[in-house]
Amino acid sequence: MILYNMILYRTMLGGRYMPMKYDKLWDLIEKRGLSQYKLLKSKTISATTMQKLREGKSVTTESISRLCSILDCQPGDIMEYVPGEE
Repeated sequence: MILYNMILYRTMLGGRYMPMKYDKLWDLIEKRGLSQYKLLKSKTISATTMQKLREGKSVTTESISRLCSILDCQPGDIMEYVPGEE
């Protein structure tokens, strides 16, 4: 199911880009017996946000919070800072 292993997304923070990986998110969704489709249907996150995650684009902390709530996890369980991949 992991089609997005090499996706990085960069968040602008004080003029510096910070690379983040979401491999853990896709793994956890599968581990919880969910799917991207089910998350969209439950309106946990919008289709736009899901697409941003797929494409490695910036998402809000509110979106991260919603995902953590539905997946019963912490942000570090779904995303990872990758130093040196800037």
